[in-house]
Amino acid sequence: MIIDMEKQKREQLRWLILETLNSARPIGANEGLMLNVVNDIQGQVTGRELRLELDYLTDRGLVSIIGKDTAIWHAELTRDGVDVVEYTVGCDAGIARPKKYW
Repeated sequence: MIIDMEKQKREQLRWLILETLNSARPIGANEGLMLNVVNDIQGQVTGRELRLELDYLTDRGLVSIIGKDTAIWHAELTRDGVDVVEYTVGCDAGIARPKKYW
């Protein structure tokens, strides 16, 4: 069995972004704050990696980005993103959401 560490890192980063934005509700968070949080937990995440995964989550309809054409992005969870974080809906492949233990 081969473990794709890069894929695993991306999927974990996506979950950390969702959790960070859930904690920042209802205001959301800028990319600097998100980068600090995910680097404290996961380590060695670049701004480019963060933006790629924010863009991915936006395409999935879980996150909305404000100021995508500016130097600093600001993101918020969508209604669907809140539902994924709160385990009220299923989570498709591509996000490393832990199994519900309660």
